[in-house]
Parts: sequence; C-alpha cells; structure tokens
Amino acid sequence: MKASHEQPMAGSADAGSADGARPVSRSTGAQLLGLAVFLGASALVAWLGAFATLGNVDGWYATADKAPWSPPNWVFGPVWTLLYTAMAVAAWLVWRRPGQRTGPALRAYGIQLGLNLLWTPAFFGLYPAMGTASLWLGLSIIIALIVAVTVTVLRFGPINRAAGLLLLPYISWLVFASSLNWWAALHN
Repeated sequence: MKASHEQPMAGSADAGSADGARPVSRSTGAQLLGLAVFLGASALVAWLGAFATLGNVDGWYATADKAPWSPPNWVFGPVWTLLYTAMAVAAWLVWRRPGQRTGPALRAYGIQLGLNLLWTPAFFGLYPAMGTASLWLGLSIIIALIVAVTVTVLRFGPINRAAGLLLLPYISWLVFASSLNWWAALHN
C-alpha cells in the first residue's frame, strides 16, 4: 500500500481511470511510437478507402440522386481526417491504460475500424458491378458500424473518459452518413 504522499492526486495524469488502471510507465519514445501506430492504422484505413472513392466520386456518384441534405463533396475529406485522428487518439489513450478492460476495448475498436474499411468499397466500389444492391449492402455495414462504435464508446469510457468522448462526433457523423446512404439506396 502506498503512503498517502505517494497516492496520485485527483485530476493528475497519474490518477488513473474509473477502473483504477494507471498509465504504464513507458518512455516518451514508446508513447510516441504507440500514438504513431494508431494514427498509422487510421491513415491506412482512410488511404485504402480512398481507392474505392477516387474513380467513383466523379463517376457514377456525380450523377447519382443524392439526399437534399447532402453536403458538397469537399466537406467529406476534412471531416473524415478529423474523425480518423480523433479515433486514433482515443485508441491510444485506452492503450496507455492497461487492465482487464483494455484488451476487449481495443478489440472493439479494431472491429469498428474493419467495418469502416468495408463500407467504402461496398458503397462506392461495388456500385458499378452490383447497382443498388451495393448501396443496401453499404447501409447494412454502416448500421453495424454504428453499433460497433457505440460498443467501443461504452468500452472506452470507463477506461478513459476522454477516449469515449472523442468518439461521439464519429457516431454522430455515421448516423448522418447512414441517412445519406439510405437516401441513395432508395433513389438509385
């Protein structure tokens, strides 16, 4: 048991989380490497997704019947860049607090990242070959993605509150994007 002068102060970086987990004493280099890995994984998913959109945003999607509330195409890049960055930082914050809940939380994060990767080729890439069926497939994937991100938030929150909060804009954007996907599936 620590002496009272050794206990972390509430609100300090060492105070831990709701489950008592504390950041591992890793070197600054290891912390930066960990952050770089999470940022790299998000960037890889974004980069792979870009392949499915590149030829199709100016192709079939340019003439598609889009929802009246659909923003201009240039909005998507900056929004997704912010969301992918927030996702990576959230995962890194959880990774820094090892404990019983960390592994399941990071697995949930990996599942949602995989579903995120699947949506873009399903919605954009498969449309030329499958037509409207690809849009319905995309809708089913994005609904599963919303569920997976919600589970991730619920797992991240008790480990690191900021990590859970960082994913809330992502859920909001996914709900908005699902409405665009739904409209496209109904009208194309």
